[in-house]
Amino acid sequence: MEKDRPLTRSQLFTVRLWLEDLGDGRQELRGKVQHALSGEARYFRDWPALLAFFSNRVAPSSDDDAFKAGRLPDAPDESGAPG
Repeated sequence: MEKDRPLTRSQLFTVRLWLEDLGDGRQELRGKVQHALSGEARYFRDWPALLAFFSNRVAPSSDDDAFKAGRLPDAPDESGAPG
């Protein structure tokens, strides 16, 4: 599976959202997220499931100082310099 390959700092996903008609005038938000390179996809009904998929695909390595510091890898630090 793709998880054995080292991840790059940048990942590309497609996210599709729609309202599912549940009857009786009720609707529910549904979605599909797909990792562009691997094709791996998940359907979701809530934001935590979407975020879990993202987290699993872009998990930092244990030695990534930016993640240890609580920043995204390429996000600017407090001084405005890239991370």
